[in-house]
Amino acid sequence: MDLSFHLKFQMPKPSYEVMLKLVQRIKPLNAYSSVLCDSDDPGNSLNGNENKIVVAVKENFCTKGQRTSCASNMLKGFKSPYSATVVQKLMDSGAVIIGRTNLDEFGMGSGTIDSIFGPTKNIWRSGLKYRLRGKHKDYSHHIVDGFENDWFIAGGSSGGSAVAVASGTCFGALGSDTGGSARNPAAYCGVVGLKPTYGLLSRHGLIPLVNSMDAPSILTRNVDDNVTMLNIMAGPDIRDSTTVKDYKKEVKLPDQPSVKGMRVGIPKEFHCQGMSMEVVEAWTDVADMLADAGAIVEQISLPHTQYSIACYSILNPCEVASNFARYDGIEYGLRTDENISTEALYASNRSQGFNEVVRGRILAGNYFLLKSNYSEYFEKAMKVRRLIANEYRQVFKNYDVLLTPVTLSDAPLVSEFQKRDHREQSAIQDYCTQPVNMAGVPAVSVPVQLSSRSLPLSIQLIANHFEEEKMLSVAKWIEQQVDFPLLELEL
Repeated sequence: MDLSFHLKFQMPKPSYEVMLKLVQRIKPLNAYSSVLCDSDDPGNSLNGNENKIVVAVKENFCTKGQRTSCASNMLKGFKSPYSATVVQKLMDSGAVIIGRTNLDEFGMGSGTIDSIFGPTKNIWRSGLKYRLRGKHKDYSHHIVDGFENDWFIAGGSSGGSAVAVASGTCFGALGSDTGGSARNPAAYCGVVGLKPTYGLLSRHGLIPLVNSMDAPSILTRNVDDNVTMLNIMAGPDIRDSTTVKDYKKEVKLPDQPSVKGMRVGIPKEFHCQGMSMEVVEAWTDVADMLADAGAIVEQISLPHTQYSIACYSILNPCEVASNFARYDGIEYGLRTDENISTEALYASNRSQGFNEVVRGRILAGNYFLLKSNYSEYFEKAMKVRRLIANEYRQVFKNYDVLLTPVTLSDAPLVSEFQKRDHREQSAIQDYCTQPVNMAGVPAVSVPVQLSSRSLPLSIQLIANHFEEEKMLSVAKWIEQQVDFPLLELEL
């Protein structure tokens, strides 16, 4: 699929000069860890080819010849010798990589504040001047002013990608989603964030965090653009044995989708403690909207949802401990000057290469995997994960999609966010998103309205395995009904 076709007939593209000005304009937000589009690489330039479009890539996807640090000192000097499959597919289709986007170190976080490049700030009420434009609604009364000594978080860990898309500096961006790392920042930044079915997009070249849950994900400003990128990247890959075999289906959405007769489930367990009334009202408004349009909307139960975050908090560190054993500083990665012994060298490399969050997960994972603890923690967590997956499998026998919140509130100020430790924040931020990764099903975050603080509020749609077309059709219908504003940055 040629991206230039979509660009030519559906999307007006700013000039090369305007695009670079936008990138410079959002520099204070720290969305990009590096800008590549104005590099000397003739194959990655817009000059002389106005039909090319630009995409941003989270800096945990390998890109040939470019630094792939995962925002960590451990890989600060690492340049990848190859490109991730999804990155290569985009480039083969005519896309240009404008830059690499910031993230929490190794994707461990929900705020994009734990990065060696510094935190990424949300563009909404950041202090940068912008206009809000709706197709039918007037948004001129909403607050756009920022704070002098505080700012709203972008979400994480794909916060850089979300801000890059929300600011209009790129057509779309690649993120990764292990427990909500693409949908969370998409919700906070007011963009569409898709986590496809596990195995639909190749993980080859995505530096692993949790192999059984990691999913390359797509962030765009609307649903149609998301579909364009999905169709380019979806499909089998001989380099990744977990990709689905012989998948040739292309997602096609009607211009005017209908939800009449669609069966929509509302899981009652997602209405959890700490959820703001504004999120509940937005969730209810969309459910009523679907019912009024002829959808069959019913409350359902997914009883094991309440155990999902505890299960995730065990399985995630276990896989992290296994995956991160490779970072010893011998073959690649940070190598310190410690020379007393091999053990001391390993300890020095890892203590200086990883931040406290990463070291904490490695420690926890190794504890859970001890012979004396294995059956008590890891095995039980795997059994609960199977129960969660079975629940979704059963519910989709009777329902087409599920409708839930994405986050418990609009984007918090960084001063509020930092009052809780990392583990507590992850439990809060991932509550509505991580069960999807446990089950391997697709989900999409769609912005629907603005909060009283003039920040985005989003809802999440969840569907059965490989039912992206059905799910995105409903997402497009919601998008058309709510008329969420387009943020236009002033140069």
